[in-house]
Amino acid sequence: MATSEERIKILKMVEEGKLTAEEAAGLLSTLGKSDRKRTATTDIESRWLRVRVTDLTTGKPKVNVNIPMRLVNVGLRVGARFIPDMEGVELTDLSQALEEGMTGKIIDVVDEEDNERVEIFAE
Repeated sequence: MATSEERIKILKMVEEGKLTAEEAAGLLSTLGKSDRKRTATTDIESRWLRVRVTDLTTGKPKVNVNIPMRLVNVGLRVGARFIPDMEGVELTDLSQALEEGMTGKIIDVVDEEDNERVEIFAE
């Protein structure tokens, strides 16, 4: 993780003429990206993708699957089997949103043909 000491060293190198301002900006940007990636990885490890399919007639759950977020791609492939055809919902977009930290109810679809409700949550 980038510390304030690392940032100060970069700024001192600019002051001493060892780096240009542009080079320093690039290094500082890289340090910031590194910090964000580490934080995102830690967040993903503690998050879950939850898929719930409920029978609308009885109100009882038919499917209740909890998948660790680090296995999200596998989870989306499994969940896709339970999701009825939906216009405007792309699983690749969903996967990207989850990787960026999206939380809460992501999909809530009622399949009137099978009399089911499909809900997908990121927690």
